[in-house]
Amino acid sequence: MAGSRTYRTQVIVLGKTKLKENDLILTLLAENGGQVRAVAKGARKPGGRLAARCELFSTADLLLAHGRTLDIVSEARLVEAPLAQNACFETVSAASAVAEVARLCSFEDASDPYLFPITQKALACVGALDDGARLDVMVASYIFKVLAHIGYRPDLSACVACGDPAVSWFSAAAGGLLCASCASSVAGAEQLGASEVGWLRALMGLRFDELMAADIDAPTAAFLLSLAHSWAATHLDARLRALEFLLGV
Repeated sequence: MAGSRTYRTQVIVLGKTKLKENDLILTLLAENGGQVRAVAKGARKPGGRLAARCELFSTADLLLAHGRTLDIVSEARLVEAPLAQNACFETVSAASAVAEVARLCSFEDASDPYLFPITQKALACVGALDDGARLDVMVASYIFKVLAHIGYRPDLSACVACGDPAVSWFSAAAGGLLCASCASSVAGAEQLGASEVGWLRALMGLRFDELMAADIDAPTAAFLLSLAHSWAATHLDARLRALEFLLGV
């Protein structure tokens, strides 16, 4: 209804911040891809049901009321809790990195229908994995896919400087893959083997379900995650603390 103070939307819970004695501020990714910040009043009270329906990384159906600066959670229904059966240290760390990137790539005054389903799928895949290497690959793929969508697509077809198809280096600052000759003049370029070049392309080209089934060793997966971190930190111009933590796990 036009002019209504309330609205209903599905959201992914990206973050929580304590407010006063019993309340929480929730950072949410709405189903239209916009970011919403809302107060969940009384969510921290002992025995309160609201907190359990708005767990981190979960999908919830919320009735929200417009506020002056922050919206207010009036009703909440849990839709999906992807980490409910597998909330170990590794999966929570990986999900935190996904949520961090989603927060940085979503905005309160702009919608983007691509962000909600890809973030929901990435979190579901993280919750289904128990292998550290595949978790690293999942997070790296999510980062590259989302940043490519918002305009920061790495050039993985040939050398970004001269077009030589024989590539063996990667630079976030340069915009993608480089040949050995051009890489010599790019500070901070990372050398890659042929397998790692192939994996970088797979992160962009394969679906999450395909990546979950792929066989990869832990050192290669960790290296790919470090490249994704370099790409995100460079182009989002932000320090990604959850991603830095995941790299150290």
